[in-house]
Formats: sequence, structure tokens, C-alpha cells
Amino acid sequence: MLKEPDPEFAWAGYLEALLTCFEEFGLSPEALPKGRMENRIKKAVIKDNSITNQLNLSFYQGRENQKLKIKLEIDVQPPANSGYEYTYLDFPLDYEVCHQDLSSNFALKIHALLCRGFLKGRDWYDFNWYVKQKISPNLQHLENALHQYGPWQGNDKLSVDLEWLQDALNAEIEGIDWQQASDDVERFLSVIEQKSLSLWSERFFKKRVGELL
Repeated sequence: MLKEPDPEFAWAGYLEALLTCFEEFGLSPEALPKGRMENRIKKAVIKDNSITNQLNLSFYQGRENQKLKIKLEIDVQPPANSGYEYTYLDFPLDYEVCHQDLSSNFALKIHALLCRGFLKGRDWYDFNWYVKQKISPNLQHLENALHQYGPWQGNDKLSVDLEWLQDALNAEIEGIDWQQASDDVERFLSVIEQKSLSLWSERFFKKRVGELL
């Protein structure tokens, strides 16, 4: 997401810089902007099959000719009141990453849970993770996101507080097929972690909502 709205944002200059960096490490991918320029979420994709010749990627065994694809998406009109943090990484060189703080990121995850329009079990897996980390959602950021997109869009009377959040989440939880939700997540988890999915139920997630509040 952009830190400030910019409907005219274009990927082209950033993709050019990425390709230059890749070339310095002996890689030659292609990078393409995707989708219509008027969309709020602007996309790009990097495709490459030379990376498997440069790195020992054990998960590519038996699939040497498969292309690696990296999808980039950016919200050019993000909801207001997000918080940010800075992280410093050191591979392949020292660099700085500006990213949302976890409270704001949790707010957007809750927005997805309430507004996506179809069941995605991975959203609830993430929700469970945030609660276990004792992270509180950025309620102002959530409210701005709800005003921007979803069933509450344009509702000037909407005011998001903890009581509203509890009611909204519990109402969503009551309408979910938890077997279907766990089936969506199972293939991404280790055998040991898959066993915990048997706990997924209305009772389990309402308990998590209570812990969140």
C-alpha cells in the first residue's frame, strides 16, 4: 500500500529498478504491469526460470523447468490512519523496509474477514495468529477501510469500537462452515499443525474474539 493516495501511481519505474538489481546477481526475469490502470489495486508480475540455475531450491526437485512467479500488488488509495514501522535487513545488502505495523495489518485482516464475500479459511488462520500474539487491531484504520469498501461502504453512521467489533465478528462466525474453512487451510500446514484444525468451530472462534477484547 502507498503511504499517501496516488491514483497515478505506475509500476514501470520500480520494475525497471528491480530488473537492474536482478541482473547484477545473474538473473534475467521479465517484469510486466498487469490489469487496468484505473484499478485501485495495481498489479505487476515478475516471471523467471533462470533463478533455479542460480540457487539450490530443494522444493524445485523434479520441477527444474518450472517458472518462479512473484506477484506484486499495491493499493494506491489506501484507507487512512495506518501505522508504520521500519525493519532493517541485510541480504543481499543492508536495506530498509517500511511496512505496516501489526495493529494496522490486523485491522485489514479483520476487514477481509467481514467484507471478502466468500469463505477463505486462511483469513481465520491469520486471525487466530494475531490473537495469540496479543495484537490489538487499529480500530480507526479498520473503520476507514469499512467506509471505503464492503457492506458498510459510505455508511456515515458507522462507528467502530470494541462492542461493535465483537458483534460483527460473532455474527460472521455464526454463519461459517468450519469444516470448509479448515479444509482450505489444511494443505498448507504440517501434519502436527493440521490436528489443531479439529478445534475450529463457532465456540473456538468466539472464544478467540473474547480473548481479543
